[in-house]
Amino acid sequence: MSDIAERYGRLADGFLARIEATPGGRWDAASPCQGWTARDVVAHVVNGHRGIVAAVRGTRPEPAHGVGVSGMAGAPEVAPDADLAAAFAECRAGVLAVLADPDLAASGFRAPIGAVTVAEAVDTIGALELLVHTWDLARAVGGDETLDAEAVVRTYEALRPHHAALRATGAFSPAVEPPAGADPQTRFLYFAGRRP
Repeated sequence: MSDIAERYGRLADGFLARIEATPGGRWDAASPCQGWTARDVVAHVVNGHRGIVAAVRGTRPEPAHGVGVSGMAGAPEVAPDADLAAAFAECRAGVLAVLADPDLAASGFRAPIGAVTVAEAVDTIGALELLVHTWDLARAVGGDETLDAEAVVRTYEALRPHHAALRATGAFSPAVEPPAGADPQTRFLYFAGRRP
């Protein structure tokens, strides 16, 4: 397994653990993503993963496990009996399969940070998505908000030069300085438009 696949797997496992720990009655709780519930956050991550895997493989994303398909920035429809853990586990496996294929992992990908390989996109934009939305989900449902410290620092440093491009996607709020003496996770979350 490559270093990128190992890092991705660790973050994906953390997100899956938060999904599995979410109490059934908390899925409709409001999240830090304006207008989205905890359920919407997970559906958005599933949808994004599916979209990337489909784009790399030259296929179309398909709904599964009660989670629909929408534009990459959206949150698709979720059936009342959706199995969000199974939906994420399936698309997590899809990303890992792409990373395990040297040709697919090295293929070109257009991301907000520019033209990169698929593996590089997973290692930066994928890490950003998983870290921020792990926190969003945990905050919404009262779960564990502690993020992987090494991944936070690595992702923050890799993406800092690209803040304007990331803002242009509409995913980030305007930049606000974090409190003086803020720890790395807090600085990263402020960078990503969150206000912990």
